Amino acid sequence: MSIVENYKSIINKINSLSNKVTLVCVTKTFSLDVVKPLVDCGHLHFGENKVQEANNKWFELLKDNEKIKLHMLGKIQSNKIDTIVKIFSYVHSLDSKRNAIKFSKSEKKFGKKLDYFVQVNIANETQKSGLEISLVQSFVKFCQIDLNLNIVGLMCIPPFNKNSENFFSELYKLNKDCNLNNLSMGMSSDYELAIKNGANYVRVGSSIFGNRS
Repeated sequence: MSIVENYKSIINKINSLSNKVTLVCVTKTFSLDVVKPLVDCGHLHFGENKVQEANNKWFELLKDNEKIKLHMLGKIQSNKIDTIVKIFSYVHSLDSKRNAIKFSKSEKKFGKKLDYFVQVNIANETQKSGLEISLVQSFVKFCQIDLNLNIVGLMCIPPFNKNSENFFSELYKLNKDCNLNNLSMGMSSDYELAIKNGANYVRVGSSIFGNRS
């Protein structure tokens, strides 16, 4: 199947579960030539995890396509925050006060507001980024009240070797406790399960584009 056929198949699956889900097509490592057919189909939400790669790939296209929304999915390097604010619309991986403060300053510098998901280390895995569960509510309030950041929801990446549903359910409850309306959870292997547990942003790459080299 072609990339467009894969994409349409996933859209149909998503729509059968909910009509309020945003599909973020994860385009990291794939060239613009590979991604362009989805742009031509009218898809608007794309995810990248490396700032320089995203800037090189999308900068010119964004000038002529203001409706396209880039989602920053990767670990945030503080020295790249100005570039993130310039080219991205969403950040899914906010997890430190230091970076939150820098985002606030950068937004003022460029006169631009982004939408942020706070990344939660839902299974307390040492190798993963994200806030401990116990710190999430106070961090969200700090970002909203002290920094005036637009925190729209929480994000997590469950362990690969365990049932995702328990972690999705836990994040859903935590999201409600934070009075947030959006949830970024689910990837190629578990996006349907994530939607059933309240996700309204799913991040799908390999099921559309194939395996990365």
